[in-house]
Amino acid sequence: MAAWTVLVAVARVPMADMLVYRAEGAAVLHGDDLYALRVTEWNLPATYPPFAAMLFTPTAVVPVPVLKVLVTAGNLVLLGVLAHLSFRCADWPSPPRRPAAVLLVAAFGLWLEPVFQTFWFGQVNLLVAALVLWDLSRPDTARGKGIAIGVAAGVKLTPGIFAVYLLLSGRVRAAAVAAGAFAATVLAGAAFLPGETVEFFTLRMFETERVGELWIVDNQSLQGLMARVLHTEEPGALWAAAAVAVAAFGLAVAARTATAGPALPRAEAWGAVTCAVTALLVSPISWSHHWVWCVPLLVLLAAEAGGSRRRQAAVAAVAALFTCRSLWLVPKDGDADLHLAWWLQPFASPYPLLGLALLVLLAARLRRLRRDAGERMSAEQPAGH
Repeated sequence: MAAWTVLVAVARVPMADMLVYRAEGAAVLHGDDLYALRVTEWNLPATYPPFAAMLFTPTAVVPVPVLKVLVTAGNLVLLGVLAHLSFRCADWPSPPRRPAAVLLVAAFGLWLEPVFQTFWFGQVNLLVAALVLWDLSRPDTARGKGIAIGVAAGVKLTPGIFAVYLLLSGRVRAAAVAAGAFAATVLAGAAFLPGETVEFFTLRMFETERVGELWIVDNQSLQGLMARVLHTEEPGALWAAAAVAVAAFGLAVAARTATAGPALPRAEAWGAVTCAVTALLVSPISWSHHWVWCVPLLVLLAAEAGGSRRRQAAVAAVAALFTCRSLWLVPKDGDADLHLAWWLQPFASPYPLLGLALLVLLAARLRRLRRDAGERMSAEQPAGH
């Protein structure tokens, strides 16, 4: 944090997204047109549901320098919380060692590119991930399981996929609670900001161009990958078909992973990460800082590495991928993102390529588990049966 503080002071970090949140809160307080506002030198608009803008209202009365300190401190705490939840889901290491492990992950995790960018922009990604992972880490019998997922979806729509994941993995009540909580956030927005709520859910949520250009390297979704590979600003129907296929495949893998039982260690944790990766892949735009799920992914990989040098090397490789910032090193001035040579494509799209590989590897792992279980059952059957 000392190094980060020096960097902030030297670079005069604007925390642009934090300024957008603050402007959204001010628009709610003063009755201004929420989706007409433009702030910062980049002319950024409001892109979240009205419920999120209502939550941002306290930030409008805090001076910007103070707010920067509060947001940075809050994100640091949330990084620790996310690390703690990741260790709890992975059931590793032993409880006495977890406080030290949380501090190590918070120290190292700050420099993972998605986490660093979240701090740099003053984003809410760590809050959203922590809400979802806290909800999923609770027992299925816990009262109100699903509420935090619904609230997270009310702030940033993409966590809604976890309600589908709960449904597909047989937790119908939790899925219904998540859907109800999300509906409550929409009703709350409609009660206080009726016009903006109608505007958002009938118009603004479909305007991807409000968020930014989908083909730039900042966008680490499947659509961003395809746009750069195909050298087109709009992959169109080809991307839509691929997104549907990946969503179906990823959710199926996530649900089967979560219900694999004792045969698959840390099944629920892997199911949650798989669902998160699926959401990041199929979302039209997944900025690099949305990939803060790299924290629980790395914890899970480390938990399963044990003494295996091959698995330890895999952990190191994934950590290097999220640290090396290769996407920022490729040519990107103007529309250079659209004209990258084939050999630069992996450097421009490291996260979606890793996500696709993860889905395939987990599907193969599940297939091996089913095959091994079938072989054991055949071996245990008495002769003549």
